Amino acid sequence: MRCGVNARLEVWRQTLESKGFKLSRITTEYLECKFSVGAHEAEVHVKLDTQVIPQRDRFKYLGSVIQGNGEIDEDVAHRIGVEWMKWRLVSGVLCDKNVPPRCKGKFYKAVVRPSMLYGAECWPVKKSHVQKLKVAEMRMLRWMCGHTRRDKIRNEYIRDKLGVAPIEDKLRESRLR
Repeated sequence: MRCGVNARLEVWRQTLESKGFKLSRITTEYLECKFSVGAHEAEVHVKLDTQVIPQRDRFKYLGSVIQGNGEIDEDVAHRIGVEWMKWRLVSGVLCDKNVPPRCKGKFYKAVVRPSMLYGAECWPVKKSHVQKLKVAEMRMLRWMCGHTRRDKIRNEYIRDKLGVAPIEDKLRESRLR
């Protein structure tokens, strides 16, 4: 299967160039998806003309991190990082003591949470991923309320105060949509 890749890539390049497009030999990379560990084929170098194309084990596509092994660990970590960046942009509103908690919750649900759940509809989620998402979200919610874990206030109370449903429910809802 892998030995025909070079021939197909050459046909693709020729077709593009016949339509007036040019395939960049500098920025072109490829990702090999290794979903099954059993079968190992001989190493094949993918080439465009005579230039060897570098192989990547992951890349970013449409805001999601695609890994060659089919895992989503890096995409979940990236989404949490994006959520924190969005949080920093709007923290002035979310941490303002003059803003009512319900209003903060609505703002959080409309602005911050969607950045974390982007692309989650097709994630093969594990419990460890859900746990990481829950921890990140609860840190933000506690911060919005001005509480720390030392205050020993239950997560359910904070969620009720802000009117925010658990992230695992929203994750399940987005996958079932």
